[in-house]
Amino acid sequence: MKRTDRIFPLDENAVRQAQEHWNSIGKPLHSLGALEDYIIKIAGITGDPDVKINRRCAVVFCADNGVVCEGVTQTDSSVTMTVAEAISAGTSSINRLAHTFNADVIPVDIGMNTDSESKKILKRKSAYGTANIAAGPAMTREEAIEAISAGMDIAGECAEKGYDILITGEMGIGNTTTSAAIASVLLNTPPENVTGRGAGLDDEGLKRKIGVIKRAVSISEPDANDPIDVLSKVGGFDIAGMTGLFLGGAVYRIPVVIDGFISAVSAALAVKINPLVRDFLLCSHVSAEPAGLKVLHHIGLKPLITAGLCLGEGTGGIMLLPLLDGALSVYHSAHRFNDLNMKQYEEY
Repeated sequence: MKRTDRIFPLDENAVRQAQEHWNSIGKPLHSLGALEDYIIKIAGITGDPDVKINRRCAVVFCADNGVVCEGVTQTDSSVTMTVAEAISAGTSSINRLAHTFNADVIPVDIGMNTDSESKKILKRKSAYGTANIAAGPAMTREEAIEAISAGMDIAGECAEKGYDILITGEMGIGNTTTSAAIASVLLNTPPENVTGRGAGLDDEGLKRKIGVIKRAVSISEPDANDPIDVLSKVGGFDIAGMTGLFLGGAVYRIPVVIDGFISAVSAALAVKINPLVRDFLLCSHVSAEPAGLKVLHHIGLKPLITAGLCLGEGTGGIMLLPLLDGALSVYHSAHRFNDLNMKQYEEY
């Protein structure tokens, strides 16, 4: 965790050069909107206005949650391992999108209930799942820090391998419950304002889920001013891993994409740990979960994609790549005012 002291602001010189480059392209100023801002942000993160995202990777953190025993999900915890192994086999939704958008996928066992024999699943298990948050803290503070550190380590390893951009993903039955619990605490709002149906609950199931979150917050009393306390008491290992990946992105100067609600909650924790992390985040889409937009606004970010996505695994986050590719094709290759013998537009 001491590595967070190595997080510094964006490179202002690279930001300025990227903005000047956009302004030199033969089109109305700022006409690609937020996509221009994202390219400028990537320049500031990497310190290089010659922005490239050729090597990209989705990191999918897989973990189980003890709260599943409270009947807050439609399926049982065995599905976590089933999907994790499908990701390792290259057959899950995130794999097909990654293939389409030329990205790699790294599944990580950060805390599943059982062990997989797949050699393609990165083993960084903090524990065999969390405890039931409705009965007490999900994990110890030490376990939370260990899982965050594992996420930071993975960001560093990805940077060493030459990845230009990372996408956060998760797989963990019960994690919309833990995410809603964290959101309730961070936003200081009742659970009913931030809790959705997850992968599919009926009205009775949703009512039960809200009640479980209320009980969890009441029993453990997480301190909203201490993000690690919140995470350890009502969170999950997948959330901890993504929190670490966001922090690691800022440490190792590599942009990290927020996926949906669970990923956004992790980003909010990372920003709470170090506010500078906000400038290293790329927001892809707004989740269909009730608190999806609320959490992004809490962080101070706006989504580029509004499509009702809520699949997880990093599938929404990876959808940002073709938009960035399109913007970069203009940034690098479109004609410039000098080429057109045309006076450059001025900023007013």
